[in-house]
Amino acid sequence: MIGISKLYCGTVEPSDALRYGRMSSKLPSHLLQFSSDKRPVVVWNVTQRCNLKCVHCYARAKNIAFNNELSSSEGKILIDDLAEFGVPVMLFSGGEPLIREDLPEIAAYAVKKGMRAVISTNGTLITPQIAQTLKDIGLSYVGISLDGMEETNDRFRGVEGAFRLAIKGIENCKKAGIKVGLRFTINKSNAGQIPEIFKLVEEMDIPRVCFYHLVYSGRGSELVKEDLSHEESRKAVDLIMDLTKKLHDKNNSKEVLTVDNHADGPYLYLRLLKENPERARKVLELLEMNQGNSSGIGIGCISWDGEVYADQFWRHYSFGNVRNRPFSKIWADTSDPLMKKLKEKKRHAKGRCATCRWLDICAGNFRVRSEAVTGDVWAPDPACYLTDEEIA
Repeated sequence: MIGISKLYCGTVEPSDALRYGRMSSKLPSHLLQFSSDKRPVVVWNVTQRCNLKCVHCYARAKNIAFNNELSSSEGKILIDDLAEFGVPVMLFSGGEPLIREDLPEIAAYAVKKGMRAVISTNGTLITPQIAQTLKDIGLSYVGISLDGMEETNDRFRGVEGAFRLAIKGIENCKKAGIKVGLRFTINKSNAGQIPEIFKLVEEMDIPRVCFYHLVYSGRGSELVKEDLSHEESRKAVDLIMDLTKKLHDKNNSKEVLTVDNHADGPYLYLRLLKENPERARKVLELLEMNQGNSSGIGIGCISWDGEVYADQFWRHYSFGNVRNRPFSKIWADTSDPLMKKLKEKKRHAKGRCATCRWLDICAGNFRVRSEAVTGDVWAPDPACYLTDEEIA
């Protein structure tokens, strides 16, 4: 996760994170990525059921009932363990998490236990009543997925009318006074609509937008050819930086992030090195604090059936099940060879990653993407768009 507004526009300084001792239990949410203890943010896919049919769904969700989901009581036992383990944030996802009728109950329980609770949703089910409920239970943030303007989004999500319902969901969250943001997965068919997404963010006064690079997992593994080329990725990241700066210069600052490609960090730094060397020095310090890809360290995933994964995309390799052993025990157990290597992943990088000057601030990028394309977990990430000259 690369904070474009934080880094490129200078809304966060290294001193901001140092002021809190860089401990995840003390850091405000916008500084959490700069923690030194890297307690994991945990994604809990509370259900595999969804009312949409997104072509890139990593969970391969369907609109049918599943009988293998953790129950409310099992979820509360899980939350007890996560809270005691020091997990700072719990992200409720799916499928579509709002399909679960007990979501408000279990999210409220996480808040009661001292965690920040956030939700990743398609937004189509957020009525005014649901939005007020989410506000009342103390949810910190609602991330709503849009993958383009109306025609593009509805085609991508497989249901006509999904865009308009998501927009209503955003409006309902804003009226209820709960922080809401957009989540946009970039691909060849929608990259040209990035300016329109910025326009939407400005017109609707949406405080946050995250641009996700495509990860080849679930149904997304069938979209490799739809991913941007290296040159297209560079242009997209440049455009996101340009448009973020344009908003910032108009005193209309929004929180803008790119997610799931840690090459964005060095790329942003190299651009700033030409434009503002003094700011570039501070950005490099923040990127070093961030430490790049955090799968198996600073982010983890628990599936609807209790299986534990390195992140929400790495669903073909489970480290255990919370029905049999607490997450805290599973996460700390390095007797599993993959878990051990993920905890020290920079030592196992191969190819151009092994000699890359940015390895300490990228950590080799996404291992699951490398495995999907090459069959080798430790091969270079094929989505890294930095040139050999830039990494030398």
